[in-house]
Amino acid sequence: MITIKKTISALFILALTFALGWYVSSLSVTPKPKDEKQHTAADNVQNPITLEMTALNRSRNLRIYLPPNYNTTNKRYPVLYMHDAQNLFDEFTSYSGEWGVDEALNTLALSHQLELIVVGIDNGEDKRITELNPWDHSKYGKSETDGYLDFIVNQVKPYIDEHFHTLKDRDNTGIMGSSLGGITSHYAALKHPLTFGKVGVFSPSYWIASDITTFLQQHTIELPQRYFFLMGEAEGGEMLSDFNKVKAQLKTQNTDNPNADLIFITVAHGKHHESMWRTQFSAAVLWLFQPSVKTTNEIK
Repeated sequence: MITIKKTISALFILALTFALGWYVSSLSVTPKPKDEKQHTAADNVQNPITLEMTALNRSRNLRIYLPPNYNTTNKRYPVLYMHDAQNLFDEFTSYSGEWGVDEALNTLALSHQLELIVVGIDNGEDKRITELNPWDHSKYGKSETDGYLDFIVNQVKPYIDEHFHTLKDRDNTGIMGSSLGGITSHYAALKHPLTFGKVGVFSPSYWIASDITTFLQQHTIELPQRYFFLMGEAEGGEMLSDFNKVKAQLKTQNTDNPNADLIFITVAHGKHHESMWRTQFSAAVLWLFQPSVKTTNEIK
């Protein structure tokens, strides 16, 4: 009987030791979170390029999308400059979802022969509001938008035009963004009409503008420009009402203006989020660029 008890005890201790060993070893393996983000950028999105922002004394990453046939042709392409680049191409770098710009343009290249270069400028994280709010704000600080746009117009665009196969003229150069990036794009087009002929204004945060009415009165559309304005009905706050006020003002100001080619889209149930902007991106770039897209120009 004593032998049997000793055997049972030994087996119990052996089993316990094995179980404890398995448990301890399992702790050393970090389980993969179910919601861990993955890289989703297409192969034709380039590795980030870093440039110094001379006017603001800081650096910034550029994330660049090239058309699918870029490396097999001598064509030159229109260029679209976009803000908040972390959210454009890659779920891994996004902070609230991605636009899927690369997938959308790869599809449009096949279905509509619409081919663009997209240059995404990373937002400045803690500097995002001051860089993308064109007006000084008592709560959010002094605007740095003019310095930020100086970076795009006088540093980024010349760099892109030198190193990539671009159509450099204003008719083939656009700017687009959402939220603060939307209002900055609108502001940029009016401040730099010699640079930007195509403008995508998604969910613009007009609420942050100190006096958008006066600004629009003072900065009219004097050169041919196409504007795609977008707002969701469920954006929250005064977003929709502010948008409608700007829409009414722009329509009144540009009733007989042959330079102003404007379209205003309101999305039923649309929310202030990348998931909404993603659904409208293809329609926006088709409307902005399809009439003047030139993909047969040879590099000279």
